[in-house]
Amino acid sequence: MRQRYFSWTRLVLLVAVVLPGACLALPTQAAEPARRPNVVVFLTDDQGWGDLGLNGNRDLQTPNIDSLARDGAMFERFFVCPVCSPTRAEFLTGRYHPRGGVYSTSSGGERLDAQAETLAERFQQAGYATAAFGKWHNGMQHPYHPNARGFDTYYGFCSGHWGNYYSPLLEENGRLVKGDGFLIDDFTDHAIQFIEEHRDQPFLVYLPYNTPHAPMQVPDKFWNRFADRQLTMLHHEPEKQDVPHTRAALAMCENIDWNVGRVLAKLEELKLADNTIVVYFHDNGPNGWRFNDGMKGRKGATDEGGVRSPLLVRWPGRIASGTKIAPIASVTDLLPTLTDLTGIPGKPAQPLDGVSLKPLLLAAPDQAASTAAAWPDRKIFSHWSGRVSVRTQRFRLDHKGLLYDMQADPGQQHDVTATWPAEQAALAKAAAAWKEELLTGLGEQDWPFPIGYGGAKYTQLPARDAETTGGIERSNRHPNCTYFLNWTSVDDRITWDVEATPGRYAVEVLYACPAADVGSVIELRLGDQAVQTQITEAHDPPLHGEENDRVPRPESYVKDFKPLSLGVLELSSGRGQLTLRALKIPGRQAMEMRLLMLTRLLDDQP
Repeated sequence: MRQRYFSWTRLVLLVAVVLPGACLALPTQAAEPARRPNVVVFLTDDQGWGDLGLNGNRDLQTPNIDSLARDGAMFERFFVCPVCSPTRAEFLTGRYHPRGGVYSTSSGGERLDAQAETLAERFQQAGYATAAFGKWHNGMQHPYHPNARGFDTYYGFCSGHWGNYYSPLLEENGRLVKGDGFLIDDFTDHAIQFIEEHRDQPFLVYLPYNTPHAPMQVPDKFWNRFADRQLTMLHHEPEKQDVPHTRAALAMCENIDWNVGRVLAKLEELKLADNTIVVYFHDNGPNGWRFNDGMKGRKGATDEGGVRSPLLVRWPGRIASGTKIAPIASVTDLLPTLTDLTGIPGKPAQPLDGVSLKPLLLAAPDQAASTAAAWPDRKIFSHWSGRVSVRTQRFRLDHKGLLYDMQADPGQQHDVTATWPAEQAALAKAAAAWKEELLTGLGEQDWPFPIGYGGAKYTQLPARDAETTGGIERSNRHPNCTYFLNWTSVDDRITWDVEATPGRYAVEVLYACPAADVGSVIELRLGDQAVQTQITEAHDPPLHGEENDRVPRPESYVKDFKPLSLGVLELSSGRGQLTLRALKIPGRQAMEMRLLMLTRLLDDQP
């Protein structure tokens, strides 16, 4: 035994001499498997390319976001969609949003096909703890809800925009809750808590912030730095610019930066920074005419200014500091890139439109130029509301068929079709083929709103998703955060096209009603099953939101609606019109209505 020990010792010494860098373990010890890296993804809402210090805007300071470019990689030409929900769908699936059935930003058109596999599902299956905190905007009911798309934990709101950013109505894993303070700060608090609780296992944290989307609300400590500031960085057509709106947007961007810094500091504190991939990007161009590096277009446009976003990726020790990546890239590339970087096994369930950017990100500094030069050119398509543009490394074909040389003319001022007729013809043909393949039938899918899908405990049916008859009015033309009012007749109806999973459901309606109108009898019916109740308690809260707005808003103000029990509705399987009506209206109106909440009951519950 002693002789064996000396033999092993001599072997160790021999290897150490021959291979001085070798790392040896005792033969009885198995190498500990490397833990997969964590991933934190920041996605901001309506923040433009020019709304960051790193992109040349001297009117604001974004040191924490800028540090991601300094300490990691920055893509110079990264493209998202012109509006919110399509970008989110493409990030989640690695596929163009029409493939997932997303055609609108509200009223069901924002829902991502339940059959589409998501990034979070891939990570969840690989053993990651997964969470999302913020604006979801790809469906509210299961199977579209984030908890049904691979996120173990969700806190935020599923709608497209929200009417108040200070302690508003939110949801936590489907259950209605009240927020705590300014939304972006609140979402960040929850993300930090999740990171602390899951520090000992790999995690995916998705932070889809909802600012600087309107309403333009931001805490005083950020607004006060901008309230009277003389702006020096203006839109290239300054007559279009709304300066007060810009001040509010930039203040909101500085708040975002502060919250990004809080997450980065927590990763450092927990000694997780070196094993965490941090990603930062925006969902579309700016929500106003403001400095955007001279690009054409803003939110909603398929031109460069409507779809160009920063993409910053930091992974200390793996991605070289200060890396700048010139090849064009797309939001569809993030799923294959992140699964590739983290070593998530398996192949995607559906063919992807995106490609892994790992070779560009991990190229050694002395090989980065050659890697980029060898990167194949590609076509990236941008679509919204039937308008399609196509981007290659050099050219952009706009939705009217005009061709621009983006290297010589980044502001899209001069059509170069006459100089490059073959290039224009090829891109026009590609755009036509893309439209034929992806847009045919888009928006025509027949998707009712599910109740209790897959045994889900909670189903929200907001006013946003309902249709009305008679004189009932929506509180605003932008439906996402609206409620119904002017319900004055027993002939009026509020209906949802639903598909029910059998079960017993406790039903509540979030309502408001002044004292003079108390007494209405309300019925909810699906087929031959109905529940009804009488409003016996006044609830007449004031409209709010305006007191926190820095500039006037286009969306609806909101109220603090109160839950009213309608009883227990027993549903059988099937599709039908879930109908809310008033059987009696003794006052001027039945009530004002925000949403229905159906809670699935177990057999032994009352």
